[in-house]
Amino acid sequence: MAYWLVKSEPDVWSWDQHVKKKVEPWTGVRNYQAANNMKAMKKGDLAFFYHSNVGREIVGIVEVAKEAYPDPEAPSHHFVLVDFKAVKPFPKPVTLKQIKETPGLEDIALIRQSRLSVMPITKDEWSILLKMGSVS
Repeated sequence: MAYWLVKSEPDVWSWDQHVKKKVEPWTGVRNYQAANNMKAMKKGDLAFFYHSNVGREIVGIVEVAKEAYPDPEAPSHHFVLVDFKAVKPFPKPVTLKQIKETPGLEDIALIRQSRLSVMPITKDEWSILLKMGSVS
């Protein structure tokens, strides 16, 4: 299993909206590196759902329900969709400020590549963030 972090602006697509839909495609990715990350995802992989711009915090966990498939709205065949299923909310959202201050997260992609919308997370980073968010 691999771990990921996906970002969405909550005024465009929020955790609450995703929970209501249960399973929904992740749309609008137009960065080649982010698209390649989506192509690498496998069914059952887990991802943190991160609210960007407003909030700047991890608010939940989603699971890959359907692997990459062509995005019919994309200007190029390179871009894909991945369907995510809402798994569980974070009892305590973890803010970007907290992430930046936490030992063991110095090299997390969220800090190193702050503009990337879909990124890998290491197993150690995953474990640290689960603890920070009081996720059991």
